[in-house]
Amino acid sequence: MDTHVTLPDQRNQDIKVWIDGDLYSRENAKISVFDSLVQGGDGVWEGLRVYDGKIFALDEHLARLQNSARAMAFDSVPSNEEIKQALFATLEANGMRDQTHIRLTLSRGEKVTSYMSPEVNQYGPTLIVLAEWKKPIHHEKKGLRLITSSVRRNTSQCIDSKIHHNNLINNILAKIEANAAGVDGAVMMDIEGFVSEVNATNIFFVRNGAVSTPFADSCLPGITRRIVIDLCRENDIPVSEKRISMAEMYSADECFTTGTMGELVPAVEIDGRKIGDSKKGPVTDRLQELHQKLTKTKGEPLPF
Repeated sequence: MDTHVTLPDQRNQDIKVWIDGDLYSRENAKISVFDSLVQGGDGVWEGLRVYDGKIFALDEHLARLQNSARAMAFDSVPSNEEIKQALFATLEANGMRDQTHIRLTLSRGEKVTSYMSPEVNQYGPTLIVLAEWKKPIHHEKKGLRLITSSVRRNTSQCIDSKIHHNNLINNILAKIEANAAGVDGAVMMDIEGFVSEVNATNIFFVRNGAVSTPFADSCLPGITRRIVIDLCRENDIPVSEKRISMAEMYSADECFTTGTMGELVPAVEIDGRKIGDSKKGPVTDRLQELHQKLTKTKGEPLPF
């Protein structure tokens, strides 16, 4: 490994990665130049977390993976049971039972020649299980600073956000804008100018104790997003999905983002405007606690 490269967690230097039935060392974990991921970003993926010997919300993630693959007309998709066995084998090989994030990827597979048409995909899908030691991103931050991006989130007229696909150029361009501005992320609007999501997470707002989040029309309907909505309903916290304008975003009492990699993280500033008291608010704090409690009690137990 290049000695000039610094890993966020040095334990990941020696991880084993699952690719189509075999485990490979980090430096040998490679796919073909003919694979659809290389040729056109033609794949679907999920992010999962492992908490205390359990994979959280596994069935929900596998259902979304299967739905995305079906929408993309993939052939010979592995069953959920086959994917579970690959996940378990990878985690066991790495000795991972906690503080682990998994990037689960399914590409359309290898092509017999470089060409756009799926007709040249004759090998079946490529399954990749990349498990890393990774604490929730931004876990040390007291609050995120965000900007709004000039890059619009795709409308369903162009590509349906319900497909959790690997073609993330819009989101990457938005993140580049955030990096250039020296902030943590970029809020992406839809093509009509309403709030959609942050470049890598869903977004929620709180006003007068009531929680709201954008409709999942041009944003990903995230698993953590759905869990937060359910937690609100189960704990008598008013919640709604609605169109949210830029002015409503700036004047919210609280704001937080949700995602598997980062869990729930408060946002305290957007485009230089302080959100609420510029610190984590009481509703955000309560939902964080409820979510953490859920991750400790729910999940698919590891068989080792």
